[in-house]
This record gives sequence, C-alpha cells and structure tokens, in this order.
Amino acid sequence: MAVLLFGAALFFAGERGKILALNAVAEDAQTDAELKRALLIAVLERSRTLPFVLGTDAELAATLQAPGLDSVNRLNEKLEALTSGTGASVIYVVDTEGLTIAASNFREPDSFVGSNYAFREYFTGAMANGTAEQYALGNVSRRPGLYLSRRVDDAAGQPLGVVVVKVEFNALEQDWQRSGRPTYVTDTRGIVLITSRPDWRFFTITDIPQQDRLAIRDSLQFGEAPLLPVPIWSLSDLDGNTMVATDTSGARPRQPHVAEALPVPGTPWTLHLLAPAAAAMDAGILQGRTTAVALGLPLLAAAGFFLYRSGRAARRTAEAQAAQAELERQVTRRTAELTEARDRLQAEIAEHRATDIRLQGVQQDLVQANRLAILGQVAAGVAHEINQPVATIRAYADNAKSFLDRGKAETAKENLSLIAELTDRIGAITGELKGLARKGRQAAEPVELKAAIDGALFLLKSRFAGSFDRLTIGDIPPDLQVLGQRIRLEQVLINLLQNALEAIEGKADGHIRVGIARLGNDEVDLTVSDTGPGLPDHVRDNLFIPFTTSKEGGLGLGLVIARDIVAEYGGRLSVDTSKEGTVFTITLKRAPA
Repeated sequence: MAVLLFGAALFFAGERGKILALNAVAEDAQTDAELKRALLIAVLERSRTLPFVLGTDAELAATLQAPGLDSVNRLNEKLEALTSGTGASVIYVVDTEGLTIAASNFREPDSFVGSNYAFREYFTGAMANGTAEQYALGNVSRRPGLYLSRRVDDAAGQPLGVVVVKVEFNALEQDWQRSGRPTYVTDTRGIVLITSRPDWRFFTITDIPQQDRLAIRDSLQFGEAPLLPVPIWSLSDLDGNTMVATDTSGARPRQPHVAEALPVPGTPWTLHLLAPAAAAMDAGILQGRTTAVALGLPLLAAAGFFLYRSGRAARRTAEAQAAQAELERQVTRRTAELTEARDRLQAEIAEHRATDIRLQGVQQDLVQANRLAILGQVAAGVAHEINQPVATIRAYADNAKSFLDRGKAETAKENLSLIAELTDRIGAITGELKGLARKGRQAAEPVELKAAIDGALFLLKSRFAGSFDRLTIGDIPPDLQVLGQRIRLEQVLINLLQNALEAIEGKADGHIRVGIARLGNDEVDLTVSDTGPGLPDHVRDNLFIPFTTSKEGGLGLGLVIARDIVAEYGGRLSVDTSKEGTVFTITLKRAPA
C-alpha cells in the first residue's frame, strides 16, 4: 500500500511540475511575441511615412504630367537616393495606366521601369481610394514584400498616377530566426507571409477551398505557390495553454510547442509564435518527482529503506539541480535577447521621431514658400513705390550740385535733408519686404494688431492704388495687443486682403472692410469682409483642404497655411459666405495686460 501511495504521489507531483514549467514557458512566449509585434509595427509605421511625403512631391507630380527624358532621369536618381537613405527595398512611380515610368532600381537588370502593374491590388486600390497596401511576391524580382502605395493628384484633384514603396522584411526575419522560436505572420485567409522559417512561406494554417486557391493563384499575388497546409498539428490544451506540435529538428519530429497569437494593429495580420516546451516539461516532471521523493523519505525510512532511499534521493536531487541550473541559464540567455530586442525597438522609435521632425520641416518650407509667393506678388507694386522717391532723390541731387556751384550752401543743405528723408522712406519699404521674406517659426509675443494691419496695407499699397475709397478700416485701438508674431500675422492678412480684392474685381460698387467684430477679455475677433459674389458651395466645403483652389495657376495653399499660422498661436480662422459677400473671421488670443 505504501509503495502504491508513493507511486501515485510521484505521478501527480510530476504532472504538477510539468504544468508549472509549461506556464512559465507560456508567459515568456507571450512577452517575446509582444516585443516582436512591437518591432514589426515600428518597421511598418516608419515605412508608411515615405509614400505620404512623396505623394505631395511637386517634382514627382510634374514628371507624371510631362514625363520627359531629363525629368524622368532626375526622378530616377532621386528615388535611388531615397531608397538608400530610408531602408526601403524599391520605390517606383506608375502612371494612370499602370506603367512604371521611374524606379529606384533603374540601373539594375531587373529594373521595374517599363513593367505594367495595373493588375496589382495596390495599384487599383490607390487609384480608387487614395492609398493601398498589399503583401505579394514580386512579379519581376521574385522577392516577397509589402507594397505601400499612394495616389498622386494634380492641383485640380485629378489622378496623375501612383507612387509605390516596397518593403522587405529580411532583417526582421533573421532576428526571428536567431531567437530559436518559429515566428510567422498570417493574413485573414491564414496564408503565411513573413516568417522565420522560409520553407513555410505562402503555406496556410487553415484549409482554403480549392476554388479560392485557384483564384489566389490566378491573381499572381503569391506566384505559383501551391498554398499547402503548414506542418503544424493541434494538440490538447494544457491548463489553458494552446499546444501544437511541429518539427523543431529532424532528430525529434512533432515536438510540443506553446502557441501564442497576437493581432497586429493597423493591419489585417496576426503574429504567431511557437515556443518549444518539451525540454521544460521534462525538467518540470523531474523536479516535481524529485520534490515528492524528498518529502516521502520519512515514510520510506519507517519501512526500513532509509539508507537506500537517501542515496537515491540525493542522486535525483543532483539531477534536479542540474536541470534547474540549465533552466536558469536559458532564462539568462532569453533575458539578454529580450534586452537586445528592447534596444533595437528604442532605436526604431528614435528614427520614427526623427522622421516626424523632418515632416515638420517640410511643413515649415511650405509656409515659407507661401510667404515668398506673396512677396513676389507685392514686389511689383513696391518697386513702383520706390521708383518715385528715387526719381525725386535724383532731382534733389542735381539741384544740390547746381546750388553748390553757385555758392548757395544753405539751399543745397536743405535739398540734402530732403534726400535723407526720402531714403528713410525707401528703407521702410524694403524693411517690410525683408521681414516678410524671413524664414523660420518664432514664438508667440505681444503684437499690436493695428500695426500688423498697417504693415499688410503698406505692402499692398499698389494693389489698392486708386481704390482706397473702397477700403474701410474700423475703429481699432492702437494699444490693442494679441499673441502672435507680426510678420506671420501680416502674411495672413495679405492673403485675406488679396482674396477680397480679387472678389470685388470688376464690381463697381465693391467694398472691403477690416474691423473688430468682438473684443473679449481673452480673445479678439478680427474680420476681413468683401461685397463680392460669395463662394460656391463646392469651393467653401474644400476651402481649407491642401491643393484645392479655384484660381488658375494657384496652389491651393494660401488659406491652408493662413489657418495653420493662426492655429499655431492658439487662434482660429473661419469663413461665412453668401451671395452678398464673404467674411473671414480671425480669432486671436489677447496678450496679457
């Protein structure tokens, strides 16, 4: 009876030890899967910024509109430089018919230039919806990868073509291979896409009907892959842990593994990780039985086998300690691997932040481009303002020379004083121009609202030539200060006043008014209104969307940038329009008293 009880105790102790060891493997596997998923997400997010930026590239759009030899060569070299600097596999540009006109691999024998990808979902999806993503086997390179695409439109919103960035995951798959745990990503149909086991690629974890398999193969998404089941077999779950069997090595086929599956946010994918469990389960059984033997020694001593059982227990304890030491070494190794993975993830995050900073720089360049466009528009008028005092200076200088020749020094001195006043006037004009052209974002500071309005009108003086009777400036307190930066607020006002002038052009009774609509304790509403024909509904609804314009030759950025400048200082830009005219309202924060 004692022997039977002891045998039962050994069995249950071994089972308990196996469950504890299995739970430890499952916890470690879940942590490992979460880290690998985070690395995958970082790679995807970093790659998605590139087609977004290229989709608004003016040079790329111009080449699609007029693909000449020189412009295509310049675009090829630009895409080649971007590929080496961003880690993308290939970047290429496709016209509306699906034909590749430029590619970063234009120098290579298997270049994409000249290939037609109208059959690819990433092309048709981008043309229809603006963006698309598709994982597929390269039709030319025969290498798999994720294709990220974005439609390129002209200023009127008409499609010009599609820019495509191909991302390959070789480095990520090699990292997964080094971990020793089979890791793979599947799509919604259960097809293996990214994997640490290359021989599993384009196999399936679910049974796909024959008709669906034929349709997938006809689409050429995965080439001629037969879409066979992956060599993984389901086992009975243990203590809530999903168990499967697969071939870890040829020596021990169909070994048990703990299976973890996590969805990948932002994609229809699922990441799977298989953690080998055989060694841990054997060690857990050994440790559990060893513990049971150690606890049962007093009972065995009563049966007369004390010395014999003591020696046997000592040997088993030594084996258990060796197994425990091996487990500890494995934990130490896995901790080092996880630390390395964490460091790589931090590096990926830092690179992603650097990309965000570069995008902010692109936005600042757009603001500067708008400012320079305004500068060009007012330059002709300012040149007229300068020509008049320059001509007067010449006359005064000639007179002063004549007076000096005749010995009338005092009269000549008066002429020189008048020349000095005229040069001060020219300096004020050029100072306003230099301020408008200055690049860079400045922090908010108290600005006199009336001074900003006067500065904008000063630069638009020639535009209002002979029309100042059509402009009314309301009662604006000279000491009223708002938070902002004077030059940038002048840029906003110039945009709005130019739009108002264009609205009343050709209208004999047209009028423009600038005034205070609301003066609160914390905010000020400044309005710029005109009595033009108003804005059509389709223009009003898309007024603040980039690259949307009703002007021939316009970029559609003026009001977008004006809104962003006002928002940068905590304000708002809104519009109200009807057949009687249009009112733009600038809401600004008041400067502290």
